[in-house]
Amino acid sequence: MAERRGEDEARRAHLRSLAAVDEVLREPAAEDLLARYPRLLVVDAVRAVIARLRADILAGAGEASVADAADLTPAMLVPWAARLLERAVTPSLRRVINATGVVVHTNLGRAVLPREAVEAVLAAASGYTDLEYSLERGTRASRQDHLHDALCTVTGAEDALAVNNNAAAVLLALAATARGGEVLVARGQLVEIGDGFRIPDILRESGAELVEVGTTNRTYLRDFELAWSERTRAVLRVHTSNYRIVGFTAEPTLQELAGLAHERGAVLVDDLGSGAVAGLELFVEEPALKQSVAAGCDIITFSGDKLLGGPQAGIAVGRAPAIETMRRHPLARALRIDKLDLAALDALLRLYLDPELAVKRVPTLAALAAPPEVVRARAERLRDLLVGDAAAGAGLATERVGLADTVARAGAGSLPTTEVPSVAVTVSVADGEADKLAATLRGGRPAVVCRVQDGGLLFDVRAVADEELGDLAAAMLTALA
Repeated sequence: MAERRGEDEARRAHLRSLAAVDEVLREPAAEDLLARYPRLLVVDAVRAVIARLRADILAGAGEASVADAADLTPAMLVPWAARLLERAVTPSLRRVINATGVVVHTNLGRAVLPREAVEAVLAAASGYTDLEYSLERGTRASRQDHLHDALCTVTGAEDALAVNNNAAAVLLALAATARGGEVLVARGQLVEIGDGFRIPDILRESGAELVEVGTTNRTYLRDFELAWSERTRAVLRVHTSNYRIVGFTAEPTLQELAGLAHERGAVLVDDLGSGAVAGLELFVEEPALKQSVAAGCDIITFSGDKLLGGPQAGIAVGRAPAIETMRRHPLARALRIDKLDLAALDALLRLYLDPELAVKRVPTLAALAAPPEVVRARAERLRDLLVGDAAAGAGLATERVGLADTVARAGAGSLPTTEVPSVAVTVSVADGEADKLAATLRGGRPAVVCRVQDGGLLFDVRAVADEELGDLAAAMLTALA
């Protein structure tokens, strides 16, 4: 009991020692903060510091966590408030160098935009544009007009529109064509996409009812025929872009599904997901978009920011009556594409009018298509930058730095079984230090995200641009030298 009373008294002493907000604001260092930041922001930061200290004290934080009563002076609180203020006014999104070997890294922003798209975004963001205005007629127009012709040319479809992501495109397609009715989906295609979103959930929100067809690995056209009812409005084919079912499998062709759907007055929706439009050898196992168009799919949906290599967007192309039904649905406005994404997507699609140019200029395609010898040369340049003049203390010791053959990935749930040969720079570190040093690299400016492997650090350079090598080497030397 005496020990408990002693702890309570120490806690009360800590609480009494906390400075008031006004006391902190009268400190000379706080006056400097008031000169640099709005007064209300400074006051909020000081209050947050005091509230955090009070909470720690009441929670019984130990001496190592909470300053002694004598140290909780007004002056001691100012630097903590300053750090809060600096964080508050600094944009949260930070530049990251991706040394993971995952090219379209969902957590790192997916596709890197080509220079043409970046310039288009800057132009759209820095002034007025003809987003929904016809300069020729002097009247209101649709923002979809900017994308329509390029999308139809690239895909061979009759009509096209874009919304804010592919899940939205699928939601809009089903809501516009099948609300109140049934949608037939092969059981093996009921996929879960990023962050826990599932095809059955999207179907439910569209107002349509899911009807599972066939078995997980084998589904036939007759299964769709047997499942058909007078309430069937659509057939949905979902490309399993983030996993593969192999071995004893079967599924009807798109031509067969289109024939069945059209014969019975329904539509065929084909969710391709990844948007592998370029003719890369790596994409050979991806369903070709033009084949979906030729097969008679009414609506084909795919992402703008996966293998297409553009901004976040959901693209729907296909037969004119079905796309027009989507365009006129009330959800279309709620899900419409933002003007900055539209500007980037428009510029990206212009590159695809010349397929060879797209492979060179779209960073996602260039990274995936780079020959192994090009990636190895990049890794060798990074190694040379790291070693530098090691004898003079200007770089890492030569024996700490090496090269390793690795396997890169497309990422973003695409090409799940495709391994892309790559090369990484390896750096050996002291036992038990790898995780700590990786965290230090993530805290740098620019931040660097690498892999921890076999107790060392591994920097895969397939997704690192040549112009990033200098910054990457500097960040690594700062953290590791």
